[in-house]
Amino acid sequence: MDKNEERTAEEIGASQEEQPLADELQSIMQTGSVTTYGKHIIHCLTIIGQIEGHYILPSQNKTTKYEHVMPQLVAIEQDKDIKGLMILINTVGGDVEAGLAIAELIAGMSKPTVSIVLGGGHSIGVPLAVSAKKSFIVPSATMTIHPVRMNGLVLGVPQTLSYFEKMQDRIVRFVTENAKISGERFRELMMTTGELVMDVGTVLNGEDAVKEGLIDELGGLSDAVSCLYRMIDEKEAAVCDSSYNH
Repeated sequence: MDKNEERTAEEIGASQEEQPLADELQSIMQTGSVTTYGKHIIHCLTIIGQIEGHYILPSQNKTTKYEHVMPQLVAIEQDKDIKGLMILINTVGGDVEAGLAIAELIAGMSKPTVSIVLGGGHSIGVPLAVSAKKSFIVPSATMTIHPVRMNGLVLGVPQTLSYFEKMQDRIVRFVTENAKISGERFRELMMTTGELVMDVGTVLNGEDAVKEGLIDELGGLSDAVSCLYRMIDEKEAAVCDSSYNH
């Protein structure tokens, strides 16, 4: 093989090595998610800005589109190579039904899942944070708990109030099933007056969110990753034990 052929082979090898990196960068740019290859292969999903539901938000808004996230979650659940899911959360809230739909999908996954609240996990971000099997929050992050609200024209009739109450019940039930906080305490935080200037509700910092039982632990990225790896190891050990016993 002459020098020209050697150079070509080297260039081909280099391009093949660079291709996975290029694919990952493309994935980050398009969906804000990435699959990492460390001790275990895990998928990192970001939920940022405002959760976009049935209506398209203005182009200047940072959004998480539920029609993008939901198929990703199905693909992660079905991919045999991906062992766990890391969810990075920094959201102001958004469409209640869309956010709750994403949260229900995460809660229903069989793979180990860990969430970490960075910056903020407000409004419908609360169910999203607690939907993972283990949740973390950094000390500087905050979480806002408030009643269900609706933009635009609202009819002041009993049916509207009933709809709000039922939607609120769904959120309270989901949060209390996936966190250590009671329904009574969660509603109490939701209806607090005097803390928010233009609204009712409560703002919790990272430490308070853990004390209230809303979030499991105070910690950063390394804590969340270590926890996810540990959960994956425990699951794989349990599968091995089950196979051995059979």
